[in-house]
Amino acid sequence: MTANFIKQPSLTRFAWLSMAAAIVTIAFKAAAYFLTGSVGLLSDVMESFVNLVGAIMAMSMLSIAARPADDDHAYGHDKAEYFSSGVEGTLILVAAIGIIAAAIPRLFDPKPIEQIGLGLGISLAASLVNSIVALVLLRAGKRYHSITLEANAHHLLTDVWTSVGVLVGVIGVMLTDWNRLDPIVALIVAGNIIWSGFHIVKKSVSGLMDTALPIEQQNIIKNVMNYYTKDGLQCHAIRTRQSGARQFVSLHVLVPGMWTVQRGHRLLESIEADIRKALPRSIVITHLESLDDPSSWDDINLDRGENT
Repeated sequence: MTANFIKQPSLTRFAWLSMAAAIVTIAFKAAAYFLTGSVGLLSDVMESFVNLVGAIMAMSMLSIAARPADDDHAYGHDKAEYFSSGVEGTLILVAAIGIIAAAIPRLFDPKPIEQIGLGLGISLAASLVNSIVALVLLRAGKRYHSITLEANAHHLLTDVWTSVGVLVGVIGVMLTDWNRLDPIVALIVAGNIIWSGFHIVKKSVSGLMDTALPIEQQNIIKNVMNYYTKDGLQCHAIRTRQSGARQFVSLHVLVPGMWTVQRGHRLLESIEADIRKALPRSIVITHLESLDDPSSWDDINLDRGENT
């Protein structure tokens, strides 16, 4: 077994960027709401408050996730990121409920929207800020394999689409003079936010439940092992999981009983190196067994889901 923990660079600078964007957009959107009185724009303000809380949570969890492994956390602190994305997804759902609560009364008691032009201009500027920051966070999240940054980026992109929907609703009111269109659009926006929040929470729960790596990455491991098993060697009990930015792979390798410990050790070192090369952020744990020992087959039931 080779530990090979890769030091994760500090990602808190991206959380600071997200917090700054949230504060700026809250100011812009609040101004737009007070100018127009649009419940759609109010839903946009609430979404930005959630962005701010999510960014603060991301800051704290990214700081914890960056800590090195210690005696109490031998596998590192990467799973802290799942708490951040889970909380952010939950906050998104809470914001959606607030939007629905604000929009429903307006369906029965619609009110005119004031100073539409200026309000739209301010809201558009806020959306531009969110778009730029979301793209930066999404790129960083994929580069550093950070579920926290990816969740934050997708949340900001949801905010952008929310703003687009609100703008369409406000313009529709301006063109048709049908004031009920504003709360209707707000309810549609709330539905979109619920969908986004659900998927973020689902991904976080999957990470906390030690879900196996995607099938594409499992096939990469299988292809590496096919190179070795073609010479008569065998492997089983391949298990995988994702923990934040890290991937964990464990497997049992079966060799002829007459092999020396040194020869078996060299084989395992080679297998671990090849898997780490194919999956650069993986931690590989191997176990050597004898093809000639019946007890080597007692643990074949560890092959959950026929991963081999």
